[in-house]
Amino acid sequence: MNVVRLVVAVLLLVLLPGALAACSPADPPAAAPAPTSPGTTGPATPAPGTTSPGTTSPGTATPTRAAGFGELRFKEIGKFEQPVAFAVRAGDERLYVAEQPGRLRTSGGDTVIDLTGEVSRGNEQGLLGVAFHPSGRWVYLDWTDKSGRTHVTEWAYDGAKATARRDVLTQDQPYANHNGGQLAFGPDGHLYIALGDGGSAGDPQGNGQNLGTLLGKILRIDPRGKPYKVPEDNPFVGKEGARTEIWAYGLRNPWRFTFDRETGDLWIGDVGQNAWEEVDYQPAGSEGGENYGWNLREGERPFRGGKGRELVDPVIVYPLNEGGNCSVIAGYVYRGKKIPWLQGQFMYGDFCAGWIKAAPVDELEKAAEVGRVDQLSSFGEGHDGELYALSLEGPLYRIEPA
Repeated sequence: MNVVRLVVAVLLLVLLPGALAACSPADPPAAAPAPTSPGTTGPATPAPGTTSPGTTSPGTATPTRAAGFGELRFKEIGKFEQPVAFAVRAGDERLYVAEQPGRLRTSGGDTVIDLTGEVSRGNEQGLLGVAFHPSGRWVYLDWTDKSGRTHVTEWAYDGAKATARRDVLTQDQPYANHNGGQLAFGPDGHLYIALGDGGSAGDPQGNGQNLGTLLGKILRIDPRGKPYKVPEDNPFVGKEGARTEIWAYGLRNPWRFTFDRETGDLWIGDVGQNAWEEVDYQPAGSEGGENYGWNLREGERPFRGGKGRELVDPVIVYPLNEGGNCSVIAGYVYRGKKIPWLQGQFMYGDFCAGWIKAAPVDELEKAAEVGRVDQLSSFGEGHDGELYALSLEGPLYRIEPA
């Protein structure tokens, strides 16, 4: 993805280690909004029939009222150093936040894991993702080491100390951007891992469409193996030349993906390159193997003349460089109780423009702006289904009815 549109993107990447911006150095380094604004570049206008998130300059936790919608407020409940990911643990009321510089901290201010002496810094690298095993007994972090290599590392965790550290999976990264970084356990209990296409601009190595590499994919594994197990029903098990860990492919920089806690549907925010940001979708019950098109396609349009069959269309597309747009941040379908009018709506935003939108899952074209958060880096979901928003500038906000 391109770092925040040309100058903005580049500036963000330089000023914020891993800021979130679309990238294209020709595709400035970018990753999903992970520490560097997922990158994007190139003017464009919304494709017919797609949502076109509004345009605006970043705000700072500003409530907005939209037609037919109620009003939200973003209440600051914590301050962190470049927060980029959020998780909750079974049986634990604390909130856990991953800071890009390398710390996993609780909402109470405790440091659970400190990798600041090991992570790479700047650009889109660092500590990028966190997830707890459904049992709460293990915690997993996605991070890049000083050589830029991605690690998915496990610690045993009793709520007080993280011990028995081991690497579950590692992946070489040819460039410093597009590292992905999202970790989440799905409804099936397996760990899903997002990896970008390896970086640079335009996917020069063709990783997105190459089933022989983990780059440009969402993986699905059982992390409690040695070092992990591949579920027998993964789509490419038994397919010659294909990595069996792959669950879905054709992705550029899937910075954030989420599962709908009620339906099990999967929502993927894939940061674009020069023209389009997109949200992809996989229905619950899918057998996996979806090809979301990169680098044959960006958004709904062919990329550099690329062609392909059986590509899965994005469900939301909006233009880069319009109103400051640069990197899509996928959120959650709201399933909480405190905001009745928001029920069943998918929330997402843009790192550079700062807007946050909500869209009925069955009428995504009716997306409406419901608030703004400056340098939105990620969303979070609590045990009760209530939602949170993180700003790379430091605040953790709880989303509440105004």
